[in-house]
Amino acid sequence: MTDPKDFRVSDAEREHVVGLLQKAIGRGLITLDEFTERTDTALAARTRGQLNAVLLDLPGMVHNEQAVLVPQDRQELKATMSTINRKGNWTVPRQLVVHSRMGSTELDFREASIAHEVVDIELDVTAGSVKLVLPDGATVNAEGVELAASSLKDKVGSGANGRPHFVVHGAVRAGSVEIKKKARWFRHA
Repeated sequence: MTDPKDFRVSDAEREHVVGLLQKAIGRGLITLDEFTERTDTALAARTRGQLNAVLLDLPGMVHNEQAVLVPQDRQELKATMSTINRKGNWTVPRQLVVHSRMGSTELDFREASIAHEVVDIELDVTAGSVKLVLPDGATVNAEGVELAASSLKDKVGSGANGRPHFVVHGAVRAGSVEIKKKARWFRHA
C-alpha cells in the first residue's frame, strides 16, 4: 500500500498551503524571506510529504491531510435526462457509482488525482451513455458489465501491471459504454 505522504497533490492543495503561509506571515511566525522560500517550495511540491514540510514548524498551521487530501472512498453520480462531466484536475474516489437514466456521463481521468491502485466503477445505466477516458499506463477490466440492447467499446483492454487499474461492472440497458485513451492536444503559440 502506498504511503499517504507519497500521494500526489493538486494545484488547489498547493494554493491552500500558500494561504496558510500567508496567515503565518500575518501572525509574525515567519519572515518575508521565509515566506518567499516556503511558497516556492510549496508551489513546486509534487507529494504530500513535500507540501507539508513547509508547515511542520508552524504551530496551528498544520495542513489537515484527512480533511483536505484524502479522497472519498465512494461517490455516486446521478443523471436523469442530464449530462455529467468530470475532467481536468479532480479527485477520484476508490469507488464510483454511475446512475444514468437517459443521460450521458463522461469521466476523463487523464489529469485526475488517483490515489488508489484500483478504481472500481459500477454502472447502472438505462438509455444513457458512459464514456471513460483513461490516463496513459492505465488498464481496465470491463468483463463484469451486463449488456441488454446495449454496446460496449473497450479500446484499452487489460494489460499487465497497469496503474491505475479500472474495474468496470454493473448493468447497461439500451445504452452505450466507451472506454478509451486519447492523446493530449497541445496548442502552439
